[in-house]
Amino acid sequence: MPTIPWMPGPGRDAAGAAESGPPVVMASRLELRSLLSVPRFFLLSLVVFRQVRRSPGLIGASLRAQPLKRTFWTLSAWRDRAALEEFNRTDPHAKSVRGLRPVMKGSVFVFWNAEAGELPIAWDEARRRLADQAAKEARRA
Repeated sequence: MPTIPWMPGPGRDAAGAAESGPPVVMASRLELRSLLSVPRFFLLSLVVFRQVRRSPGLIGASLRAQPLKRTFWTLSAWRDRAALEEFNRTDPHAKSVRGLRPVMKGSVFVFWNAEAGELPIAWDEARRRLADQAAKEARRA
């Protein structure tokens, strides 16, 4: 599964959320310690992606997987930060995060505000922002 393309969610009308501010975009790069963890992570990512797609406030989301490199990427846009935080606290996502922590090698997350007309965000933009964030974190370490 190289990429699940951008799929709209229940909150797809980003323009209708103007009162709560511009959409919040979140991108992540998740790397596993071992190839042995890939099948479990892959299956859980599909379960969580189903949850994402049904989450109130989700404007849209995409996934990218490089299983042989043990790397998975997420890209999503939300009506506001509260909707994203609610998703993060809700199972199966919350339970998956807790259960997968021991097999994770590293993770990078980046958040930014976008204009509704900029959606969907291109993967090149998300990967550039993730690389910038990873470089910032490496300088701090």
